[in-house]
Amino acid sequence: MYYCGCADCGTDHAEHSDSSFVSPTLTLLPPSRTELSEGRATLVCLARGFYPDSLTVSWTEDGSAVAGSEVRTSEAQRQSDGTYSSSSLLTLTAARWAEFRESSVRCRFTGETMATRQTLKTVTSEPDFLQFNNLACETAGGKVIFATDEWFAPAQNLLKREPAEFIATAFTEYGKWMDGWETRRKRIPGHDWCIVQLGVPGVIHGIDVDTSFFTGNYAPSVSIQAACLKADEIPSQVQEGERFGKAATESEFETVAELHSGTWEELVPVTELKPGYSDSCHCYFPVTFPHRVTHIRLNMYPDGGIARLRVYGIGEKDWSADPSLDLVDLVALVNGGVCQGYSDAHYGHPRNMIGLGRAPNMGDGWETARRLDRPKVLETDEKDILQVPGSEWAVFRLGHSGVISRIEVDTNHFKGNFPDSCKIEACSLTPEEEEQYLSTKWADVKRGKWKILLPPQKLKPHHIHLFSEEALELTEVVTHVRLVITPDGGVSRLRLWGRPKAVPSSDTGKLTSKL
Repeated sequence: MYYCGCADCGTDHAEHSDSSFVSPTLTLLPPSRTELSEGRATLVCLARGFYPDSLTVSWTEDGSAVAGSEVRTSEAQRQSDGTYSSSSLLTLTAARWAEFRESSVRCRFTGETMATRQTLKTVTSEPDFLQFNNLACETAGGKVIFATDEWFAPAQNLLKREPAEFIATAFTEYGKWMDGWETRRKRIPGHDWCIVQLGVPGVIHGIDVDTSFFTGNYAPSVSIQAACLKADEIPSQVQEGERFGKAATESEFETVAELHSGTWEELVPVTELKPGYSDSCHCYFPVTFPHRVTHIRLNMYPDGGIARLRVYGIGEKDWSADPSLDLVDLVALVNGGVCQGYSDAHYGHPRNMIGLGRAPNMGDGWETARRLDRPKVLETDEKDILQVPGSEWAVFRLGHSGVISRIEVDTNHFKGNFPDSCKIEACSLTPEEEEQYLSTKWADVKRGKWKILLPPQKLKPHHIHLFSEEALELTEVVTHVRLVITPDGGVSRLRLWGRPKAVPSSDTGKLTSKL
């Protein structure tokens, strides 16, 4: 049995006597999709509101203990009400987590007179729009051009690619260092806001306002507005340089006022946020605004902190401005390309391959787990290509239908984990056919639709592979491509150069269906 008592209930912080026992409230959290795409899986068990602070923690899989370096448990921390909180982390590979999902994983907190446990269940609450591209990410060229206040932490942190981190001992001369945007406690009329210029203009399908680690200082509420600005409408004066401890000047306010951002279209109405604990930090907002966006305004009410702002959507290019005779990368993020499906993304999502420039490191590419169906002894054919039963694949929809005449497959940074070979298939799909494939997760319901664009090619480590028109076997207009790598490994970038061209017997060369 559990007993709870209070020795001095007249104070704001209740004290518990030595004979009091309060059982914890447990929250069990599965890994996020973002973490799984990077090949890791961290299961978190949060224990809150227990007393006293003497607990032991154990993890089991189908009754068998899981221990060692995989388990990390924090020391119990005293809360303002006199109870304690703690957390235990079980770190796995994404592949092992996939195996665990078929079994029963339990976390058990046990005290002197308490014993409680909870079964971790698979949670699929993350919205589908997270599979789109982050149009505001700084690696895609996103930048903050204005912020009312950046006292504790600059607004540009909102656009970092990496998840937010917390360093308990990190301070600046202005206060606690936080990995996000944090304004001072407002003591004047108004509220704080900033304007973000998207790195890739496009149609927004969803937004993630992430308050990670802002637990007592997160922004209570936000709203988000958007606009599509022409180049000559964007102010030349933007806030740059070190922004710690600064606020917008009067001249900066006057300049940004020319944008009339307070009248922009509303994407997200005023909505309350949640504190930056791992089980509440992500505030997802589906967006149904069907028009192209170049800038968004993030309003926080009245002040506080936000760790990350992720704007998920599909890039939209003005194809009328490009002469049809010019070769363009039809699958590029900036041209509206989007990943629509894949077989495995253990260490990195395939959408990374259509990003800007060359990848800065191996993490900014597509990498799969090692396939377990490989022969124990590997053999090659006459072309020195490994003969293995399995492969991995990723499907992309082009930003515009067209004829592909040149291909680049870059294995930059993949030196000991590059694929042995690759091939590329292509086809032309109607929106209805695309929806059918999406509904079956690209199972081969119509195998005949796919045709060989690039036959199997031996790949090299850390190398740009260029394939000219002579190496390609397809001269038809296509809308979708499928990159197949054998047997597994990583690819940094995929470039499909060609000329935009409408699908025959179609009014438009551009598909409009969603993922």
